[in-house]
Amino acid sequence: MLSNKVSKQKSCNHCKSKSASATPDTSTIHYEKFWLYRHCSSVQQRHRQAQKAGQLFSGLLAMNVVFLGCAFISSMIFNDVAITLAEVWILLSILKVLCLCWIIYYLLGTSRQPHAVLHRDSHAGPIWVRGSVLLFGCFSILLNVFHIGYSTILIHCKSKAEVVFPSIEILFICTQAFFLWHHSKDCIQVHHNFTRCGLMLTIATNLLLWLLAVTNDTLHIEIESQLREVEHRFAGNETTSCICPNTTMCKVFQKGYILLYPFNTEYCLVCCSVLYVMWKNVGRRISHHHVPHAKPKFKLQGVVFGPLLGAITIVIGICVFMIYQIQATSSAASHQIFVIYYSYYIVLLPLMSVGAVIGTIIHALEKRELDTLKNPTRSLDVVLLMGAALGQIGMCYFSIVALVATDPVDLLNSLILSYSVLLIFQNITQNVFIIDGLHRQHFMSPGKEEEIKEEQNHEVYDQRRVSMMELGQEIRKVSLSYIQSYSNLSWKRRALREISFFLVLCNIILWVMPTFGGHPVFENGLEKSFYGYSTWFVIVNFGLPLGVFYRMHSVGGLLEVYITA
Repeated sequence: MLSNKVSKQKSCNHCKSKSASATPDTSTIHYEKFWLYRHCSSVQQRHRQAQKAGQLFSGLLAMNVVFLGCAFISSMIFNDVAITLAEVWILLSILKVLCLCWIIYYLLGTSRQPHAVLHRDSHAGPIWVRGSVLLFGCFSILLNVFHIGYSTILIHCKSKAEVVFPSIEILFICTQAFFLWHHSKDCIQVHHNFTRCGLMLTIATNLLLWLLAVTNDTLHIEIESQLREVEHRFAGNETTSCICPNTTMCKVFQKGYILLYPFNTEYCLVCCSVLYVMWKNVGRRISHHHVPHAKPKFKLQGVVFGPLLGAITIVIGICVFMIYQIQATSSAASHQIFVIYYSYYIVLLPLMSVGAVIGTIIHALEKRELDTLKNPTRSLDVVLLMGAALGQIGMCYFSIVALVATDPVDLLNSLILSYSVLLIFQNITQNVFIIDGLHRQHFMSPGKEEEIKEEQNHEVYDQRRVSMMELGQEIRKVSLSYIQSYSNLSWKRRALREISFFLVLCNIILWVMPTFGGHPVFENGLEKSFYGYSTWFVIVNFGLPLGVFYRMHSVGGLLEVYITA
């Protein structure tokens, strides 16, 4: 009897401790408050209403800042006498300083408050996104260094502001990259409204920097094309304008600035996407059953034909790109190089479309359930994929109208027309495949224990010192193990992995070519003659950065599909 009482008391104490652990400690929960809803009877209702009000007011703040910046930049473009580039830089520098003050306050104050970060969103800020922030941030810093060096050499004909403002930009990029690398997963629970306003102000600043970079890129390419035509017509004439002297250092700064310029636009767009997820996660509470127990890792397993075909695609694409760059930088680009460039796309895009359609059909045949849990990161991925694809799709429709209205029978015109139609279809099919794959639950392999044992045995083996003969035997074992693991996968998983990996490599080469200067839409002159010089450059410079961002973002989405398969 005594032992039964003791056991009942222990079990009762265990149940009490378990229920206490399951119930969140109210002292650690910081409910949001807002003066408009201070008379709400329920604390949870007041919290929800205050959260919506905070998101509304912070969004209004960002909207007003963006409209103000757009007004400045538009005035600079259409009336450069009233509003100069230096005045636009002053406005952006003020915004950067305000963002820097808030980021420093967040790092030193908000994030160190008691119970400030109770949860971290495992889906937010994946390693490829944070790696992109660091990569593009480093290129943007190097871009500003080249800008400072170039302006210093030409200081006799340039304003000193062109040295000061890039220095502020370097400080802003470094601080923001550090902030996003360490805190992109935070679900902050204190200083809710101040944090939302700071995040929205930083998003607005990055959007304005992107807009200025796009407009400056437009003017830069326009001036470069005009100078090429002037040099072609009036060779040997001297000019008194601000021209880079015939020195190696100045040429390096100039070429480096032109080469690295697209990375700055990509950096701004990636930062905006990460900051938006952080803004959505302010005040968010993640229950324990929403947190994944085992996060899947990237493994090059179960793929053979995808990497092989993708590698062939990349090699051929690099060769085409190098030939195009050599011809395009000459005095006049030949007609044949455009035929080669567009022919490469016409062969590649149908393959990508067929792969995406087959992958979507396999998704429909699968028995995996849809993941219906709330996920701000996934929702943003879908919006970014659909929104960024509009850049390329919009340019393609403009090209189709121009080509059909002029001479669609011509060889180059027919190639560009086919390229435009195929690119629209490829974007649509790839978006459907990626979005459907992102909403699928992770595949749990029945033989997971065997894979873990093989990994443990492989790690134990790596810790031993082996001879050359043992190394050769081990390579043979690893090859046989890889072939065995490939054959053990179901045909659906195998096909999904092959397709996903092939599309990853294809999107990488389609990202590399326009990023590093493959812009035939600027050089062929067909659409330019139809729409006019200024109109076509505005269309392209709004659509082209979105197209580059789409390819980069598609790589991340396809890697997620590959991992979940």
